[in-house]
Amino acid sequence: MATACVFCRIVAGHAPADVVREWDDVIAIRPLHPVTPGHILVIPHTHVPDVGELPGVSARTMACAAELAAELPAANVITSKGTAATQTVAHLHLHVVPRTAGDDLPLPWTPGQHTAG
Repeated sequence: MATACVFCRIVAGHAPADVVREWDDVIAIRPLHPVTPGHILVIPHTHVPDVGELPGVSARTMACAAELAAELPAANVITSKGTAATQTVAHLHLHVVPRTAGDDLPLPWTPGQHTAG
């Protein structure tokens, strides 16, 4: 456990979290600032900096995120690797973001959100 890592502290029970679901090796929590109603973070117990490390942990975490996404009519499942990709916590986590038509949540690839340059 990386003691400075907020997600490691949550997994260890040393920091508060609104737990949605737990597996033996993965936890799902509500983020402090959800981008849509029902937004969930899926976090492995193992401290892995990002999706590019320990592919087995990444795959297991994605399988748990897929279980949650299967319960939704529409969703984005997103992770980031590195600060340039908007990663703010250096512990692998996947966002399961429920979507509805017209929710106006832009993603980087949403038409009109950025210009190539």
